[in-house]
Amino acid sequence: MAKEKKTKFKESVGLDIGSHSIKLVHLKRLHEGYKLLNYEMKSTIPEGLDYSPSDLSPDRFAPVLAGMFKSLKINPRKLKHLVSSIGGDNTSIKQIKTIYLPDDELESALFFEAKKHLPISGAEMLLDYQVLGIEEKTNNMNILLAATTKDLLSQHSQILTDAEAAPGVVDIESLAVTNSFALNSYLEEGIYIILNLGAHKTNMVIYGPEAKFFARDIPWAGYHFTREIMKRKKLSFEEAEKYKKEYGLKEEKVTSDGKTILSLDIAEKTTAEQIAMEVKRSLRFYVKEAGNSDFRKILMTGGTAKLLGLPEYLEENLNLPTEVYNPFANLEMPEKFKDKQDPQLALALGLAMRPE
Repeated sequence: MAKEKKTKFKESVGLDIGSHSIKLVHLKRLHEGYKLLNYEMKSTIPEGLDYSPSDLSPDRFAPVLAGMFKSLKINPRKLKHLVSSIGGDNTSIKQIKTIYLPDDELESALFFEAKKHLPISGAEMLLDYQVLGIEEKTNNMNILLAATTKDLLSQHSQILTDAEAAPGVVDIESLAVTNSFALNSYLEEGIYIILNLGAHKTNMVIYGPEAKFFARDIPWAGYHFTREIMKRKKLSFEEAEKYKKEYGLKEEKVTSDGKTILSLDIAEKTTAEQIAMEVKRSLRFYVKEAGNSDFRKILMTGGTAKLLGLPEYLEENLNLPTEVYNPFANLEMPEKFKDKQDPQLALALGLAMRPE
């Protein structure tokens, strides 16, 4: 991140290793833009088991990933541009402002500066940064700091190595989601809120062409919707997952004439309310810190973005236009993929589009 590099790769693979599933996107770089070559999504949860990350072995990822490479006919040993991501409690990203420093002093100074802003122990911290710009009037530098721990990066690299792939560029999840949006969309002025709703957490990013960057994780997502349905309907995990995919925030009800209608079920709003509350809290914090409230819309990505009724619920409660983001909108793609444009591939797609 310290120095910008031109994109040189001809083909790339973006790899999103989530707590519930792995998403892989294979792209070809064109003169302008990208062409989708292939993609695959695969659950890492053994059939018949409840999804609970703390009870699942980290060894489950590599065999699934190796199988995906095989089914897509990708030789992992020959990959020239593999980009993957890490996220969670042991990663952090923040935009800061500091006095101007020459390159030979900047990196060492930023390590000490990062300890003030990022909640990761200095002894364990791995730091990277990007100079976003230098203010003409003050000569201050706007810098994006990204940090993780040595252990997390080592664990992530081991998954790739066990699947016979050489670790390449590793990004923070929130940056990859932003890339998917920024590199593949026409952006008007203003600020956009991106909610990457995964299995166990929601990654929130506030981004705009001229806006201060902000990212945080919200500890509510698809798993919590499922647990609510399990408790209320007294269903197994698999039954609740099926019910969630069919009805989402809505529930089938039968009228007196035998017809079925869909209506919002108040009892199922707990997780939705938690997510909306955390987004509101983050937006208030952002306005206070950045002095900017020009919010244009909420863009939802991730598997839980497909939850029936959730976009409407967030739009009503946050009073902002809300839509499910289509990360494939400006990609060239084979006809067979045109009706399978899944928002949960946004992160992997952003990784695959990342410059070297």
